[in-house]
Amino acid sequence: MPKQIHLAAHFPGVNNTTVWSDPESGSHIEFESFVRLAQTAERAKFDFFFLAEGLRLREQGGQIYDLDVVGRPDTFTVLSALAAVTTHLGLAGTINSTFNEPYEVARQFASLDHLSGGRAAWNVVTSWDAFTGENFRRGGFLAESDRYSRATQFLATASELFDSWPADAVVADKAGGTFLRDGAAGTFKHADAHFDISGRFNVPRSPQGRPVILQAGDSDGGREFAAATADAIFSRHGTLDDGRKFHADVKRRLARYGRRREDLLVLPAATFVLGDTDTSAREKAAEVRRQQVSGPTAIKLLEQLWNRDLSSYDPDGPLPSIDPEVSDGHIARGRASVRMHRDPLRTAREWRERAEAGNLSIRDLIIEVTGRQTFIGSPATIAGQIDELVQRDAADGFILVPHVTPGGLDEFADTVVPLLQERGVFRTEYSGPTLRDHLGLTR
Repeated sequence: MPKQIHLAAHFPGVNNTTVWSDPESGSHIEFESFVRLAQTAERAKFDFFFLAEGLRLREQGGQIYDLDVVGRPDTFTVLSALAAVTTHLGLAGTINSTFNEPYEVARQFASLDHLSGGRAAWNVVTSWDAFTGENFRRGGFLAESDRYSRATQFLATASELFDSWPADAVVADKAGGTFLRDGAAGTFKHADAHFDISGRFNVPRSPQGRPVILQAGDSDGGREFAAATADAIFSRHGTLDDGRKFHADVKRRLARYGRRREDLLVLPAATFVLGDTDTSAREKAAEVRRQQVSGPTAIKLLEQLWNRDLSSYDPDGPLPSIDPEVSDGHIARGRASVRMHRDPLRTAREWRERAEAGNLSIRDLIIEVTGRQTFIGSPATIAGQIDELVQRDAADGFILVPHVTPGGLDEFADTVVPLLQERGVFRTEYSGPTLRDHLGLTR
């Protein structure tokens, strides 16, 4: 029997994946945009809607990064509102474990799970960024090992709070009211290197017991954290070879925590460009990439590697002959991509070689090295690609990121999903009320 494919929809906000200048692009902060994408995902029987979190506007050269000007609304506010306009779709939010506290986050997720009838999911992330940390009392001082140590204890503490209420603690009486059967329900006491709290958790056990746990780390520590604690892990490994290696690596780690292979789903993020034919899709994809990486955007992205003001350079000209500036300070603040350039001098050499070999301008090169389009083709081609990657254990499904918000998922829902359903690898109806039911996870 073929594996069943899992699909989720990512609301990206404004970033270099979106084409915010497209006439079809709408608001990235008005509620109707969130409703449109979420209801399309539910109509297509997706597992969940995913919302990222931005805790500070990004800066570059002392200026607000132009793609961040719309801001980012609060995760719990948006997801709670979406619970009222959806029925089955899971609602997943990114909440940082570096800058929050377990009691508050557990209370918010337990409340969301109640409001949604068991559809809440928590993407647990850490923060390396002292710039973002300036918004918080704690600051961004935690080293990577300490961040994951805090995240592990944060999740363990929140889980104790979720589990502090027995499933049958609240019962109905004959008069139609309720009473507490177990007088100790909600009682907790937790002490470790990061947290020392005790009291009584004031939200009864929610429909799922605890939210579905998602995790996005790709480092060895991140993979280990996911293997120990997560129900699903995001991945940036969307090709067959890289996907199979990542999938095999995280699955083999599960046994040391007494977990089965099916207890952790691997869900790479994926973009897509659809066309009537594969040729027309490729032509459209090339146009989309040039819209995503304008000349000014290409210079901004190059500055993130060079760590210099390159505003005087022509994006249609060659790469700078000067080397990147290697220092503790950085021209870009609050951007995870800065961390990806571990050795900027070596990366610059590789980019120069690539540009010279292909006679590429700055913009052409940036388009190549920041390529984000995972699936390009006709609906039949993309359905076949997704199915192959899942059946060959390169993934268990995909988190789709449309390049136009909020209507960019419509065509996929109307053309690709029916083909996956015809193959018998994607649901035609939801089988249960909770997100754990959708994902095939035990409670």
